[in-house]
Amino acid sequence: MKLNRLFNDAPAIEIKEFMTDSRIEQKNSLFFCLKGMVHDGHHFVHQAIKNGAIAIVHSEEIDKVDGIEYIKVDNVIDELNRSASIFFHNPSSKLLMFGVTGTNGKSTIAKTIKELLCNWKPSGYSGTISIEYGIHKEKPDFTTDETVPTLKMLRRMLKADMEACALEVSSQGLDQHRVDALRFDVAIFTNLTHDHLDYHGNLENYYQAKKKLFSLVKPKGCSIVNIDDPYGARLFSEINTRKYSYSIYNEADYQAKDIILSPLSTKFTLIVSGKEYQLEINFVSEFNLSNLLAVIASLHKNGISIEDMTDYLNKLPQVDGRMEVIQEGQKFNVIVDYAHTPDGFEKIFEFAQSITSPNNKIISVFGSAGKRDSKKRPILGSISDKYCQMIILTEEDPRNESALQIAQEIANGIKENNYIIVLDRYDAISQALELANTNDTVLILAKGNERYITRQYGKEYWMGDDAAAIDILRKVIVQKEEQNDLQPIY
Repeated sequence: MKLNRLFNDAPAIEIKEFMTDSRIEQKNSLFFCLKGMVHDGHHFVHQAIKNGAIAIVHSEEIDKVDGIEYIKVDNVIDELNRSASIFFHNPSSKLLMFGVTGTNGKSTIAKTIKELLCNWKPSGYSGTISIEYGIHKEKPDFTTDETVPTLKMLRRMLKADMEACALEVSSQGLDQHRVDALRFDVAIFTNLTHDHLDYHGNLENYYQAKKKLFSLVKPKGCSIVNIDDPYGARLFSEINTRKYSYSIYNEADYQAKDIILSPLSTKFTLIVSGKEYQLEINFVSEFNLSNLLAVIASLHKNGISIEDMTDYLNKLPQVDGRMEVIQEGQKFNVIVDYAHTPDGFEKIFEFAQSITSPNNKIISVFGSAGKRDSKKRPILGSISDKYCQMIILTEEDPRNESALQIAQEIANGIKENNYIIVLDRYDAISQALELANTNDTVLILAKGNERYITRQYGKEYWMGDDAAAIDILRKVIVQKEEQNDLQPIY
């Protein structure tokens, strides 16, 4: 694309790529001097030129090199989003776009929208779990990637004949303007609780970052908001888009009542516009039901009838690592979940308590991430102490912190119940499953299906909590069967 199509009064030189990382070689590229939390792109202009930049977008005075075009602007990131949208042919305008934000539930909602919507139109998904569309599937680098990679991804979806995309939108992504070039047909808010305060500082800043998504709704688009959450109720009153509410506990546009929970399914009555629908789904827990209400509302407002959806709702696959029920023939409950916040813990432990007899145990396995919101660690310990009879603390992305120190900080919140520290995650899960008896519940938390653990020098392979649980259960069951076969008969 010619540079003068992107910037008035610029020469008609051919731009082949957009460059935001000066370390990567990109011939005939346009380099944007972005200011990050650590580095300032203005300091790396010469490196960018060496790696192929032929034009520079900047906001500060810089030393100039002959033969290079310089474009000075007031705000580099605003110009990146504006010009990138043009350069990549505004892909979000050609797709039915769903954006999901909130502390918890983003992955479940976005992934389920994609899975359900694929029954009517080819759809993609991008978020914490994966990037997938058609037969393509890859692991993401971020929940919400930078502007240029995101636009390139959406272009690839279009070329693969996708008609829709469900995108997880993180608070950091919103705060750092990574999705400013996108517009959404549906913006969804799940909840807001204690998380990422090491980045945002306080809950108000965190809320304001989340709220930015709702300024990116297309003129004919709408917002779907969980009014059971206090911040959701506030957001619903503050936004000016066409908006719809969903709730389990309050009257709403999409409401669930008469909820019957079990370890393997959930029955409930869905109320929409005064009409009732009797449904059963293989999603478990009230908070997962809340997630499904957001999915139903989003698709219903885009032309799919509730009646048509009901044929597929009870066939929806579990979302990997999100309230994933592991069943390998054992006589106790095993659930793998991504929960890593105080609110997420409270909700999953409440569900575990609802399906576990007072005469049986709740056993939990978890840790807490290094270099991330350390203040929540004893809070997680306290919540687990409230519900569990046995707690096994282990590593969870310690980064360059001591996994043992992190576990000890969690343990500061444990006052009443037994806990042990088993730093090897596989061994920790193994001990939990070996301790479980008939009708107990084992919760394996925080990593879900992530296939890595982040340690001091980067990401190292991890099989995933779901795969580890399956592997161990198969061994444990075989071992117990062999032991039973050896029992003497009198």
